[in-house]
Amino acid sequence: MRVAMVSEHASPLAALGGVDAGGQNVHVAALATALGRRGIDTVVHTRREDAGTPRRVALAPRATVDHVDAGPPSTVSKDELLPHMGAFAAELSAAWEREPPDVVHAHFWMSGLAALEAAPPLGIPVVQTFHALGAVKRRHQAAADTSPPARLETERRILRDADHVVATCSDEVFELVRLGAERRRISVVPCGVDLAHFGPDGPSEPRRGRPRILAVARLVERKGVGDVVEALAALPEAELVIAGGPDHAELDADPEVRRLRALAADHGVSDRVEFRGRVARADLPALLRSADVAVCVPWYEPFGIVPLEAMACGVPVVASSVGGLIDTVVHDVTGVHVPPRDSARVAEALSELLGDAARRRSLGEAGVRRARQRYGWDRVAGATLEAYADVLAGGGRSSGDPIPAREGLRA
Repeated sequence: MRVAMVSEHASPLAALGGVDAGGQNVHVAALATALGRRGIDTVVHTRREDAGTPRRVALAPRATVDHVDAGPPSTVSKDELLPHMGAFAAELSAAWEREPPDVVHAHFWMSGLAALEAAPPLGIPVVQTFHALGAVKRRHQAAADTSPPARLETERRILRDADHVVATCSDEVFELVRLGAERRRISVVPCGVDLAHFGPDGPSEPRRGRPRILAVARLVERKGVGDVVEALAALPEAELVIAGGPDHAELDADPEVRRLRALAADHGVSDRVEFRGRVARADLPALLRSADVAVCVPWYEPFGIVPLEAMACGVPVVASSVGGLIDTVVHDVTGVHVPPRDSARVAEALSELLGDAARRRSLGEAGVRRARQRYGWDRVAGATLEAYADVLAGGGRSSGDPIPAREGLRA
């Protein structure tokens, strides 16, 4: 089987931590790599952001990144990419005429738009993963939502025209059905975690004597880091390390860092909040192992890979009960769920965990087991291949039984 992935703004080669570089980049890179281990040739098509980058770059054995010329060869916010999707689709069409894949897997709505313009005329089926839905973003961000106005209607068209949709969590299935998707054309396959990289054994970053709370996130307001800063006021012995955002040297110019620093000053916790900036992926496991608790409390979250990485490292997680975090973090088993946008409940959960070492150890050990049993990338790749095979067998539109949501989570 030959697979073409489309990830228009999220290159698998990008440095993580920026506003538009996060879980989708990790997902696409890890899935392509895992498919390669299974003998599947995969090309990931992403938009060129640097004129000096070669057209094709090896990602892993049997996995290649193709830099597509569409728009300026520079960094462009994903919210400004829609006008370039016609050129992107034309490049995809030309590439697939020369070297047709068996199936196209589009990641994010604009990738789906381009893929559905290029692939069907060539007789190539399209599988869609949204990673985030415009309707959910609009619901939570309202006027602060910067997505193009056409996004919601385009997502409905993609749901109508794609051969199959791979959702990443059970909550997303309900959202997709509300938007008009046919349940029989949806599979649930979660995101995964690199179990060779993230694990409980290995070096831990040295730290001061204080209990350590760790938040790893893109620094945008909806990630809820501000709620953790506010919660710290009720935890006078603890420190908060915030990893993510731009490089450390550029933190002072970042508007979200400035907002969070002002919030920390208002709550009298500035001396206990450390901003790390972008952390290299190679250094993240040691940082995670140094934490007593990892906290991930976004207002909403399509999936959320950081809690899985923390669980794999044996660190208990305080997570908001939204989106994919409802599936991955099991309340009172691998971590604690709290309502979104509720700093008082975040403080309460953190206080209870920091005061109970035995409970932290039990939650951490259960997290390692859950990550290993359910979320390894080889397992995720196998479930994704089942979805591809169903489409190629004609089950995407007209036959075959759907994979129930809970079955998908076991995949």
